[in-house]
Amino acid sequence: MQTRTPALALSLLLLAAGAAHAQTPMPMDHAAHHAGMAHGATAAQATPTMPGQDAFGTIQEIVGILDADPNTDWTKVDIEALRRHLIDMNEVTLNAAAAATPIDGGARFAVTGAGRTLDAIRRMVPAHAQAMNGTDGWTIATEPLPDGVLLTVTSPDARQAARIRGLSFIGIMVQGSHHQAHHLAMARGGFTH
Repeated sequence: MQTRTPALALSLLLLAAGAAHAQTPMPMDHAAHHAGMAHGATAAQATPTMPGQDAFGTIQEIVGILDADPNTDWTKVDIEALRRHLIDMNEVTLNAAAAATPIDGGARFAVTGAGRTLDAIRRMVPAHAQAMNGTDGWTIATEPLPDGVLLTVTSPDARQAARIRGLSFIGIMVQGSHHQAHHLAMARGGFTH
């Protein structure tokens, strides 16, 4: 048994070192990666399913839809407007502060931020409130704040009021199926941000 202990310890040490090495991120050499793919990789092996970044993937999907549509009027297409909107979505989702206050029938959210985040809040929250007002029987209103927007969401239905509180600010922002159509309309140049 004692003769196995050093061998076991050495094996565990090598295993741990290999695991640590496997977790160390390495910079991606895109040129070498593509050259390697060209020499022997099959199409199925070389085709990833995720674009690597969500805004990039959204834009890629929209461009694919526009390319596939023979009626796309490329003189009106504005992918840059979509990119700016996705930046706003990122700012509001990741950087805005949202202080919730329960009220009768729902909740009130003081959505605040500074700089680019504040600008994104002021563009997105009132527009979303206007698009969503009446959905699921909700009443949605906004008021400006010096450092953001006050979002009030209520319902006469007690179950919906509980749902509003449970969803909180960002859960309310993701409600509705209008986002995808909105992004496509924006890219087509038919909707200003």
